[in-house]
Amino acid sequence: MPGDREQQFANLRAAYGFMLAHPGKKLLFMGQDFAQYDEWAEDRSLEWELLQYDEHKQMQNYVKALNTFYKEHPALYEMDYDPDGFTWINNISANENMVVFTRNTKKKEEMLLIVCNFSPLTYENHKIGVPYPGKYKEIFNSDRKEYGGLGTGNPRAKSSKAEECDERENSLKIRIPAFGAVVLSCTLAEKAEKKPLKKPAARKRSTAKKTSKKPAA
Repeated sequence: MPGDREQQFANLRAAYGFMLAHPGKKLLFMGQDFAQYDEWAEDRSLEWELLQYDEHKQMQNYVKALNTFYKEHPALYEMDYDPDGFTWINNISANENMVVFTRNTKKKEEMLLIVCNFSPLTYENHKIGVPYPGKYKEIFNSDRKEYGGLGTGNPRAKSSKAEECDERENSLKIRIPAFGAVVLSCTLAEKAEKKPLKKPAARKRSTAKKTSKKPAA
């Protein structure tokens, strides 16, 4: 279990991940991008000396990665002011201290599934509802080691199952890190095409003449 300091940084990463994925414009005061301790003030410089410490440098790299990820995925901004650009999957998991939602564009294949866990517990094989049947791949995780996390995640893509959860017909089981934000993309399941039934081949009539055998005298 990480110590209090590690938890504080993990909680910050989860909060920043949630802010990035939720609709609305983003705002961090100067210094928050590398977890400055004191509140920013215009009469003094930022605490740049903190970047000599790994956790602050990792936080700075994390915020850079968030900004890059945001620009690369239209679902996070294209329909920011359209109600169809956001869908709750689960916003009442008070016991787990977790929220699950999607960000959308007009293209289903660009949809992103976001899971934010604000509890200190890691969830193994946690079941969540998904909007579409298909294969889900983790494409961002705030708990990656390069950001200062423990590396708890889902290295392999997982296929959804036709099992009801969160009032959805399909669901998925994934690993969710403590104080973690996870983003997954979906490869939609292809609908099986109905092929026309083949008619049985007509039997050919034999053209050979039947010969009758006379009984022997």
